[in-house]
Amino acid sequence: MAKRLENKIIVVTAAGQGIGRATAIAFCKEGAIVYASDINEKTLQSLNKEYPNINVKKLDSTNKLAVEEFSTSLDKVDVLFNAVGFVHHGTILDCDEKDWDFSFNVNIKSMYFMTKFILPKMIKQNKGNIINVSSIVSSLRGLPNRFIYGTTKAAIIGFTKSIASDFIKNNIRCNAIAPGTVHTPSWEDRVKTAKDPVKAKKDFIDRQPMGRLGSPEEIASLAVYLASDESNFVTGIVHAIDGGMSI
Repeated sequence: MAKRLENKIIVVTAAGQGIGRATAIAFCKEGAIVYASDINEKTLQSLNKEYPNINVKKLDSTNKLAVEEFSTSLDKVDVLFNAVGFVHHGTILDCDEKDWDFSFNVNIKSMYFMTKFILPKMIKQNKGNIINVSSIVSSLRGLPNRFIYGTTKAAIIGFTKSIASDFIKNNIRCNAIAPGTVHTPSWEDRVKTAKDPVKAKKDFIDRQPMGRLGSPEEIASLAVYLASDESNFVTGIVHAIDGGMSI
């Protein structure tokens, strides 16, 4: 039986841990040829050790020249999965200009660079698929102390819809995934560094109507569908996967 992503060439950013890692693995298991990138070489080595078929590349997606060099090494890309992200805690009063610039640089400019340099390959082959990780905390919903995070994730939604609209005639699709709170190493770090870790963990879980956090593998399952030909009629859509947060 053929696998859902058989021989598709897929680039995954932030593949060292969390959603990016789970998605790279899920793509690989479905038969894709995966190029997994991350700024953290140690986590990439761990991924490659467990899954030798996954091609790993240390890459800072916010570095224009590095992204351009990486893109030129690829002859073809069927799917680009943009998962780089950073969570800033606080309101606008807690957000200095450097925090603003850093969050936009990581959360949206990295996506801009990756898409700008890989999209021409998709146009040339007259087919492509771009999947961007946004968040339920965006233009979909506001949450306390997520000012700049929500702002950047809202920008990703606008970015996604624009790409989908501009290149639909080139047979290129672009969709966004908007997760709720997911149990990742990043989430664990935010809990550990909170003033009251026990309360922080409880608060995170309590705001999820299902009473639990999502798993990276659950997000990856949606990513597999969007990367597959099963979703060929789907573009420009924000897919919430949030345990009921947006109800």
